Amino acid sequence: MMASPTFHRVVRAGIVMSTMLGLAACAAAPKAKTAPSPAADPRNNLKAGLFDAAEYNSNMKVVAKAVSPKGFLGITNSDLAFTGNYVIQGNYNGPVVWDISNPSKPTLVVAYECPASQNDVSVYKNLMFMSAEAQNGRIDCKPGGVPAPVSKERMRGVRVFDISDIKNPKLIANVQTCRGSHTHTVLESPADKENVYLYVSGSSAIRSADEVAGCAADVAGSEANSSRLRIEIIKVPLADPSKAAVVGRANIFAGLTANPTHGLSDADKAAAATALASARAIGFSVKNPQSGAEMIAPPQILRPLLDSLAKAHGATAPNAADSAAARPLLQNAVNRMFANAPAPTAANPNAPINERSQCHDITVYPSLGLAGGACEGHGILLDISNPIAPVRLDAVADSNFAYWHSATFNNDGTQMLFSDEWGGGSSPKCRVGDKPEWGSDAIFKIVNKKLVFQSYYKLPSYQTANENCVAHNGSLIPIPDRDIMVQSWYQGGISVFDWTDAAHPKEIASFDRGPVDSTRMAMGGSWSVYWYNGSIVSSEIARGMDVAELVPSEFISQNEIDAAKTVKWTQLNAQGQPKIVWPPSFSLAKAYTDQIERKGCVAASRVGEIRAAISAAEKSSGAARNTALTKLTTSLDGDRSCDPKKIDLLKKALQDLQSSVM
Repeated sequence: MMASPTFHRVVRAGIVMSTMLGLAACAAAPKAKTAPSPAADPRNNLKAGLFDAAEYNSNMKVVAKAVSPKGFLGITNSDLAFTGNYVIQGNYNGPVVWDISNPSKPTLVVAYECPASQNDVSVYKNLMFMSAEAQNGRIDCKPGGVPAPVSKERMRGVRVFDISDIKNPKLIANVQTCRGSHTHTVLESPADKENVYLYVSGSSAIRSADEVAGCAADVAGSEANSSRLRIEIIKVPLADPSKAAVVGRANIFAGLTANPTHGLSDADKAAAATALASARAIGFSVKNPQSGAEMIAPPQILRPLLDSLAKAHGATAPNAADSAAARPLLQNAVNRMFANAPAPTAANPNAPINERSQCHDITVYPSLGLAGGACEGHGILLDISNPIAPVRLDAVADSNFAYWHSATFNNDGTQMLFSDEWGGGSSPKCRVGDKPEWGSDAIFKIVNKKLVFQSYYKLPSYQTANENCVAHNGSLIPIPDRDIMVQSWYQGGISVFDWTDAAHPKEIASFDRGPVDSTRMAMGGSWSVYWYNGSIVSSEIARGMDVAELVPSEFISQNEIDAAKTVKWTQLNAQGQPKIVWPPSFSLAKAYTDQIERKGCVAASRVGEIRAAISAAEKSSGAARNTALTKLTTSLDGDRSCDPKKIDLLKKALQDLQSSVM
């Protein structure tokens, strides 16, 4: 007889609990501003389904739902990169390329088999880069992995493809790294036009020097030749990308201390109590020999014990009799395990950083010479003016953050947002009982190259215990003179929010589906979502790809959306932030006028006059248009008492229109 479903649930719960029980007590951290309760949000308790789940939209609409192709559907979809009219979507089975020339009708271009994880992708001109970290990656992209413990055939690092013919990606280089590549970031250095650089964030175990020369796992992170506490830096010569190679290993963690952490949320405690009750009911609970508290039998003890009992009578899986035989043996086995373990001690806030620490994601802003490192236990601000020698300017830690995951600058580089992937992306962390500060975004001002905390932002709805939900990847939407971002929350869906006022972020649009499965935790939802040339494109983990667009609302006007659509990129990697520049357009002038009206300090009649003057100028041409624009620009000096910055932006938009008149 096979082990019961209850047994499997208990074992899974034990794995989760064994991780959570290692968290230390809360350290002091900034308090979040009380947010409105999400209890009445219409996204709560949507009907489940893989392709027929209930959906909810607010101030945006989904215009296309592309389903992953055969062989890739049901395999995890990961990050996105953009080039021309194409979206390149990472997938654990290889990259998938979509043509979005018509955003409402994406068409499949190619699905290229090349298994690994996470297969995060990025682009630079005719090159595509793809991360590989898991053991199943091979240098020839074939499936099956490499069974040998040490092999030159294994690929863990960054692959380089030539995509001059995007229908036929050509693998031209495999750059091996010591901890693989969980993610990577393309850095275009303004001072070096001959090369591009990749900052590699690898979070797996350090490889043997017999497999990759130079890897050193047996020395402390403080030593120069160590592979610990490093981001690996790859240089890609544009004249011959096949010669891409690691050129540096930067320790940006030196001198940092252990990050503060938090314990369990009320929702976690409730789930733990339920799991413990289930374990108790089937006799798989034991006493912790150190604390005396009841606990679920650790899976690393229970699984081998059940397997050995099954093997003794020639079975390949344990049955009910094996479970009965295991119960009286469990406590002694747990006692032996704890006898060899050090007793728990109080957390030391001055302890050195964990030697296994690594960055999860690095976002570069080349035009400012800055980068934001989301580095597991810390948020880090970097000077990257020398691409092969990044220098840490500041680092912050927070007991409300469990896993610093990704970073986003605002457009002028005065603010930065970090996300917290509490639970690792595979856990439900948006339940009733999960604190709004946990699994959220933390927003900072950048003052004299230091990070100054302002507030938290979290998805303002509740999700079920069967939906993985936590802050994940997003990007800026180019609404002029506002910090507006679209962000993925896995099965929490997509949230668009305004963080111009860093102390008071506010959601302004959203899209969500019900859970993939209403009876169990099944992975799905938005892995990443980015704005690209007027479209909001989301990589849906379990289904494929969604394309959406904003619609005007009380929060964003049609003119602001139209101005955002004038920003056109030929390529985009969200982790390589471009400086957003708006070309001259009447939409831009109208957007600033809408923002002045929204502030409410210019009389409605005067706003009407400004709008009428802009409209009249737009309908005219040549010298008549210039005359009308000049007259309006001059008249705006009398309105500066309301919002001098906004009036000056409107004046510049009008002056730029004059310069563009033929």
